[in-house]
Amino acid sequence: MLKKYFEPGALLSFVGYRNLMISGILTMVAMSAFPIALAVTVLDAGGSATTLGLILGARVLSGVLMAPIGGVWVDRLPRKTILIVADGFRAVMGSIVIFFNPENISMYILAAVVVLMGVSDAFGGPAVGAIIPSLLPDRLLPAGNVLRGIALKGSMIAGPGIAGVIVVSLGTHATYVATSLFFLVGAVLLIRIDEGPVVADPNKKNHFTNELREGLRVVWYYKWIAAMILMATLQLMLVIGVENVLLPVITKRDFGTASVYATSAALFSAGGAISAIIFIKLKVKNPGLVSVVVWGLFILAPLVLAFPASKWMIFVAYFAAGFSIGPWEAFWATQVQREVPPEYQGRVFSIDYMGTWGLMPLGMALAGPMVTLFGERELLIGVAIFHLAICAIVLLVPGVKEMKSSRPPYSSIGEQSQA
Repeated sequence: MLKKYFEPGALLSFVGYRNLMISGILTMVAMSAFPIALAVTVLDAGGSATTLGLILGARVLSGVLMAPIGGVWVDRLPRKTILIVADGFRAVMGSIVIFFNPENISMYILAAVVVLMGVSDAFGGPAVGAIIPSLLPDRLLPAGNVLRGIALKGSMIAGPGIAGVIVVSLGTHATYVATSLFFLVGAVLLIRIDEGPVVADPNKKNHFTNELREGLRVVWYYKWIAAMILMATLQLMLVIGVENVLLPVITKRDFGTASVYATSAALFSAGGAISAIIFIKLKVKNPGLVSVVVWGLFILAPLVLAFPASKWMIFVAYFAAGFSIGPWEAFWATQVQREVPPEYQGRVFSIDYMGTWGLMPLGMALAGPMVTLFGERELLIGVAIFHLAICAIVLLVPGVKEMKSSRPPYSSIGEQSQA
């Protein structure tokens, strides 16, 4: 049955894409396993939960701050080279922890390693989104993006479990060795990728800061992209940030076990994967309209937490809420890859990463104070209403419903007069 997926012209028959996906799975397993080993290392060394939180947050912060710079280099250099260096660098960072011995390593050295790994995320993330169109024909872009997204979600779930088994059976030292090997093998697999010629114009010499600004101009030129990034930024900060904090708090308090939290998260991921597969098979005229409307289903998550009558109601609600992200998996990356000229895609994906994830930690930090200020149930109902309101407003922006601009493709020559 699997043979048909490897037949000439089928998705997995393209060696470059296949290697990219396998490499991505290994990298994601390692990236999601690393924090488990890190947590054990910090706590065994006498660090507090605050210390652990600051170190983990430093990785996210460094990745967000460096994302625009990473995007510029992704558009300047071969994306394959960026990915190989990023994975190789992560392997080296893991080796540094091993060298200094996880049992005796300084918290400052550990923090520096984590920050530098965040920097590698800022380069690797945009490079993946930008390289896929050079590995697959246009007709396979939607399926390629969805399959890779589903595989990576599975890897994110598997990573902590793999790390837990290794930590318990072999210790944290072995866990760092395993993650470094995963990163290294992932980098080696990328060597066989042929992405074609470099998309950057070798005759175009721009100052680095000009290229940073140009990335912002490209996003603003495609108003539908700017609007959707802004929508996601606000919703991840004030809706998902609050929901992520209150889900484990409410379920542990009301049901006396962490299993409800874990099961809800797993069901949400399963709903998203099923939804992505469904929408990739549908012929949709207005992918943006469908994406935003279905994204509205996420209100089920905060609403069920506002009225947690039973754990089964939470399970059903989170599975249904997971469906809200399916259209995004199916349409967003593909439409950006089709709309934005290849030489600007690295910067656009880096701004997407920075914008959508940059303020989420702030929302999580504000969740507690907002509960104190407004009340838990009132806050959850409020963020649900806010979610729907932002969805309705973004649909008023031209091009959002179609995920397509009526203007010609962006060109740095004369674009200011067009903007």
